[in-house]
Amino acid sequence: MTSKHNTTQFRTRVILSGKAATGIEVPSAVVDSLRGGNRPPVRVRLNDHTYRSTVARMGGVFMLPISAQNRQQARVAAGDLVRVSLTLDTDTRQVDVPQDLKTALALDRKAREEFDRLSHSKKQRLVIPIQEAQTTLTRDRRVAKAVHDLHDGRI
Repeated sequence: MTSKHNTTQFRTRVILSGKAATGIEVPSAVVDSLRGGNRPPVRVRLNDHTYRSTVARMGGVFMLPISAQNRQQARVAAGDLVRVSLTLDTDTRQVDVPQDLKTALALDRKAREEFDRLSHSKKQRLVIPIQEAQTTLTRDRRVAKAVHDLHDGRI
């Protein structure tokens, strides 16, 4: 493990959990060296690919998720030995909310207030499936479900 200006590098294996969830275990010493608390927001560098994420404690260890898209872009798979570079990410995180979701939220004050209270990652979990919808019908259904769930406090 090497550290420089809240950037830390270490080697580890990509872990498969369940059928498709992958991630890497982050040593406690690495989390401590970042000086960002127990859930530090980070910029992750794997090979030539960089993405933003958050280290979280899962099952008593610190873990960092690697989405299918990030695995593909970094050219890594479960079981691979990888060099990881983590940098504490202090930049403000913004979620690009699609216009149709903005419009729907504007019509439901309670849902909008719930959305505004969500963490960055929870906002992303709502927005990404809407953005990835391949038909207008699917997109409209996902927007409606998101607003309904927010209004009912289910998110």
